[in-house]
Amino acid sequence: MANLKTIRDRIKSVKNTKKITEAMRLVAAAKVRRAQEQVTATRPFADRLAEVLYGLAERLQFENLDLPLLKKREVKTVGLLVVSGDRGLCGGYNNNIIRYAENRAKELKAEGVEYKFVLVGRKATQYFQRREQPIKETYMNLEQIPTAPEAALIADELLSLFLSGTVDRIELVYTKFVSLISSRPVIQTLLPLDPQGLETPDDEIFRLTSQGGQFQVSREKVT
Repeated sequence: MANLKTIRDRIKSVKNTKKITEAMRLVAAAKVRRAQEQVTATRPFADRLAEVLYGLAERLQFENLDLPLLKKREVKTVGLLVVSGDRGLCGGYNNNIIRYAENRAKELKAEGVEYKFVLVGRKATQYFQRREQPIKETYMNLEQIPTAPEAALIADELLSLFLSGTVDRIELVYTKFVSLISSRPVIQTLLPLDPQGLETPDDEIFRLTSQGGQFQVSREKVT
């Protein structure tokens, strides 16, 4: 009888665990759905902003104007803005982006180019701090949904590094959302602005084209 009671208790325990797991799954699914909606909702704005930004760069490159953000110079130091999470338990999200950034740093070092990290997220910050990498600034414990003041704070730091000559190029290392089951780390050059595209392999190029008297942007990959 004792053995039968033990078995019944275990069955009851498993059923309770199943209920808890199902509740966690539903909560997680709702959060993922909200995150997906936020990502897809911002893409039209980002695409339009890219059209305006690179359209201006395209038109102004032939003007006799002193525009520091368009000015290319010999690349001696690259600023690497790496975006990771503050927490774990998210599959390979943090490990993949950290490894990608680390490999990029090794590539730059092999080319004789110095680099400085600007790190967003606790995971990347802790990883590179333990390895005594050159870190210029860190940002942790940001809002789960990023705010404009937080973005402006990071942007001001990056602009300061570039305009002061501390770094000659700024590259963003982040995870690109593809679908609910797919994402991949990518690199995108932020500064200097280049209407003809960016130099880093696997980067996204925004090419400005004209059709029917209207400008539009097409995306290509650097190979």
